[in-house]
Amino acid sequence: MPALPDSAEAELRRLLDVMAALRDSATGCPWDREQDFDSIAPYTVEEAYEVADAIARRDFAALPDELGDLLFQVVYHARMAEEEGRFAFADVARAIADKMIRRHPHVFGDAAARDAAAQTAAWEAQKSAERAARAETGTLAGVPAALPALTRAAKLTARAARVGFDWPHVEAVLEKLDEETAELRAELPGADPERLKDEVGDLLFVLANLARKLNLDPEACLRHADLKFTRRFQAMEQQAEVAGKTLAEMSLEGMEELWRKVKHNQRDRS
Repeated sequence: MPALPDSAEAELRRLLDVMAALRDSATGCPWDREQDFDSIAPYTVEEAYEVADAIARRDFAALPDELGDLLFQVVYHARMAEEEGRFAFADVARAIADKMIRRHPHVFGDAAARDAAAQTAAWEAQKSAERAARAETGTLAGVPAALPALTRAAKLTARAARVGFDWPHVEAVLEKLDEETAELRAELPGADPERLKDEVGDLLFVLANLARKLNLDPEACLRHADLKFTRRFQAMEQQAEVAGKTLAEMSLEGMEELWRKVKHNQRDRS
């Protein structure tokens, strides 16, 4: 396998040294010294989303910086683990390299080359074997609880689908969506918060399944809708400002009219 270019190896070593200096018990940064796995974990998730956001916006000028922030999180966790005698950054890098080699025998071993579908099946079989080796049993074992809820719903049902527990086609999911919508409507008169939470959760779970059946990422779908809403709402604010108003000063009917106008103007960018 190719070795790291000298510049990459030097910069990685420099980053590890920076992290060690930040955590130094005598001369390091007070804030960095106080952090632990629990306090840093939310930042790790946030940085991963910022990487995804830069990619979605095609902001490739910002992407190296965002990837650097994410790499820093890996280095941070590895440094804290090294201080506790658990593992070091080298163990992290070795583990992922070993895993990729193990899961790609057609590249690094003697296995025959596969098409994408066959390779996906082999990948999943290897992951199942690894979970079994860790004594993680059951079809749903190993799906992280900390995943975003829509993503986890799609992954859970994708696992269930492997053993045949799945809707046969998209139309069946849409029928289930109608059923869950009717159940939510039935709960509205009583408005019991726990019942409503249960029914809305069921509705979202079916929507995550619908995205999966359409080979779509439910999180990406919702992010797209978020961006579209933001773009349209900001355009409404701009148009209201041109008219010498704020949205808060307008009636709901007036805002609806603005929304329809903005939607029409932006229909090619939806």
